[in-house]
Amino acid sequence: MTLLSNGTSTDTSSDTSSDTVVPSYVLDSWWTPDTDVVAQRVLDASTGAEVARVSSDGLDLAAVVEHARTVGQASLGELTFHQRAILLKKLGQYLGGVKEELYALSARTGATRYDSMVDIDGGIGVLFTLSSKGRREMPNSQVYIDGDVEALSRDGSFSGQHIYTRIPGVACQINAFNFPVWGMLEKLAPAFIAGVPTIVKPATPTGYLTEAVVRHILASGILPLGALQLISGSARDLIDHLDYRDLVAFTGSAGTARTLKSHPNVVEGGVRFTSETDSLNAAILGPDAAAGTAEFDAYVASVVTEMTSKAGQKCTSIRRLIVPAGRRDQVVAAVSERMARRVTLGDPRAEGVTMGPLASTGQRDEVLASVARLIDGGGRIVMGSVDAPTGTDPGGAFVAPILLAFHDPESPAVHEIEAFGPVASIIEYTDLDHAIALAARGGGSLVTTVATHHPDIARTLVLGIAAHHGRVLMLDRVDARSSTGHGSPVPHLVHGGPGRAGGSEELGGIRSVLHHMQRTAIQGSPDMLTAITGEWHAGAAVRTGIHPFRKSLAELRVGDQTQGGPRVVTLADITAFAEATGDKFYAHTDPEAAVANPFFPGIVAHGYLLVSWAAGLFVDAAPGPVLANSGLEKLRFVTPVSPGDSIRVTLTAKRITPRETEEYGEVCWDAVLHNQNDEVVATYDVLTLVAKE
Repeated sequence: MTLLSNGTSTDTSSDTSSDTVVPSYVLDSWWTPDTDVVAQRVLDASTGAEVARVSSDGLDLAAVVEHARTVGQASLGELTFHQRAILLKKLGQYLGGVKEELYALSARTGATRYDSMVDIDGGIGVLFTLSSKGRREMPNSQVYIDGDVEALSRDGSFSGQHIYTRIPGVACQINAFNFPVWGMLEKLAPAFIAGVPTIVKPATPTGYLTEAVVRHILASGILPLGALQLISGSARDLIDHLDYRDLVAFTGSAGTARTLKSHPNVVEGGVRFTSETDSLNAAILGPDAAAGTAEFDAYVASVVTEMTSKAGQKCTSIRRLIVPAGRRDQVVAAVSERMARRVTLGDPRAEGVTMGPLASTGQRDEVLASVARLIDGGGRIVMGSVDAPTGTDPGGAFVAPILLAFHDPESPAVHEIEAFGPVASIIEYTDLDHAIALAARGGGSLVTTVATHHPDIARTLVLGIAAHHGRVLMLDRVDARSSTGHGSPVPHLVHGGPGRAGGSEELGGIRSVLHHMQRTAIQGSPDMLTAITGEWHAGAAVRTGIHPFRKSLAELRVGDQTQGGPRVVTLADITAFAEATGDKFYAHTDPEAAVANPFFPGIVAHGYLLVSWAAGLFVDAAPGPVLANSGLEKLRFVTPVSPGDSIRVTLTAKRITPRETEEYGEVCWDAVLHNQNDEVVATYDVLTLVAKE
């Protein structure tokens, strides 16, 4: 590992001056405390120079909450899921244009350019991902339907349906110091799509970077009034003003989470509370991953990355290396060699630096105290040192990467003490069951990596540890280069974990949006369910007359219906279809084999023949608003059709989804085939693209 001091000049155009008080943004305007308020000093992580001061003394948090519940709820409530998602995309594009300014400011937090990309670009990436998934996986409405309708009466007049609607309060997002940008945006995005206003409370040591992002968000003019507020400084009585309508999403220490969870408004008042906290994440080296294998090399590379990225200040960093008995020294040597070759410690503004300081000297002191406790608990340093790194500014918060080895893998310290910095411990396991038990000793973790190329080993380890973790990365020679990495939560997948990790979930695509919504079971007639959900339910009123394929999206309504048929199926038709397609499955071609099949009365028609004929029965062939068939969903074959039977089709407009940025929308049609005895032959959804005008 190389050490570099801050020997280069830096661009300070985006620096916050030392006499600046970081403002809050509340009630749709900027707010700063009175000039005589004693504010907390925030220091440059590398030099110790004052960056800014922070205080929220005098801020009326009750008014902040009320503004979100009124102005924010009203402005967001006017928009659909798709409209909100499009605004997120625009916001991501806007922030992408100011990244360089944010990088420069991020360096003052101790972040290298790579660290800043993880934080800033990662946060912007969440906006794009949630925007895309919101438009693809949610309706262009304000109600999200959960699951299929439940029939509650024999005659179909009474049914049940689960729906999600947004909570009527505010999402209060309390973030940690290590990701001042990603931490805010990954919580803001799903709340915004759900239609819930956000109050952001960043951690004070790096909150000036969050404030800079909020300033750019406001300058963009993209978000509606009341959608976003920022509290710079303490928000000690914030939960006092919340109730069951509201949500708190917390990221930070387990101790602080316990304090917040015990608040009467959470315990008794019903405030929704999610937390992502301490996590002694592990990386298990499979017994097949011997030195020289691609899995061994990928494992070592992952360990070094996670110990040094953000100076190890990641809730997902690897804290415990769990390796096969007898392989500890090989791993230590490989990690030490790669660390020396790849890592340069210093001021991130200096050329060639790949690892910066911790976010603050207070954080440095906590990390070194935790290392001392690990040593007292049986660990010994096998790489690195607790001494101040030479060549770095004494006013900075520098700690060199430290790897400790424990002779006793059952030592409580290694499974209980987290040094939230560039620190990890290595222990050995005897067999796979032992490795599983050691991983579980973390008491619930965000993520563990399993490095193996053996499917049976992977299955045993993953199934053994899955219930103790929110995410498991299987690392081998196939995905080593393409993997997003042990410590990188992705917006598509859940981030969180049981037990010590907080017991909650964030991200996970649309799951994160639904965290900000209430699931409600509604019961009623098909017409009432249709009116509430905006989706046609079987048995609800229909409209016939003009063929619905002649109607533009502006004219079409759910319940518009057409019927076609009957058409008689002959043996010649079945034989011709078999010859034309090559589908000569015996049920369609061999009478003796077909009648021996317990599911068929003899030769039966191909299911796809029936679906093809159904299209011929409901399609209006002339050019018109229908532009294309984009797919079929939920196809089920119910009753076999024999030669001599007839089929008819009923097609009903079930769901209409306008595209906000296109001149067309998607229509989902409910298709049902019946035979001459009114028995259901097949059911499915037909998807078409239809012009708006």
